Amino acid sequence: MKSPMAILCALLVCAAVAVAQAHDDHSSAQPDHSKHEEMNKRGDQGMGFAQDKITHHFLLRKDGGAIQVIANSADDKTSKEEIQMHLHHITQAFKSGDFNIPMFVHDQTPPGVDVMTKLKDQIHYKYEAATNGGRVVISSANVEAVAAIHEFLKFQITEHKTGDDLEVK
Repeated sequence: MKSPMAILCALLVCAAVAVAQAHDDHSSAQPDHSKHEEMNKRGDQGMGFAQDKITHHFLLRKDGGAIQVIANSADDKTSKEEIQMHLHHITQAFKSGDFNIPMFVHDQTPPGVDVMTKLKDQIHYKYEAATNGGRVVISSANVEAVAAIHEFLKFQITEHKTGDDLEVK
């Protein structure tokens, strides 16, 4: 039979291990949360609207996909106008092979950008207005370009934590 002191020591060791694990779990989650906050701050600046007032969606399609941004409130006409202006700008920038805004927002070159830039003449970008925002539809008949578009959009889904499907429908 163990002494009360041995049992107490064992309990203290277990408690110390549990506290250390909880601290490690919190510490490892914190940088990810902080990284996402920093990305959103750069997004506010680079996109010209508050990230907490809008919802991004990145949709994968067989011939490419779409970037959709909607104001969270139907009454938020300012965000709607800022979204539409941004998406018009992005459509033109991407057509010319300029991906500076997503590179700034994510603080890195997103996957797929190099190929999308190289094959810019084989990729079509079309702006579409929506009730509370808009979308940029991206398409191509070139298999390599479509693969790059999918890489780019999957990265966006993951980084923006949109929960959008990572599989092509």
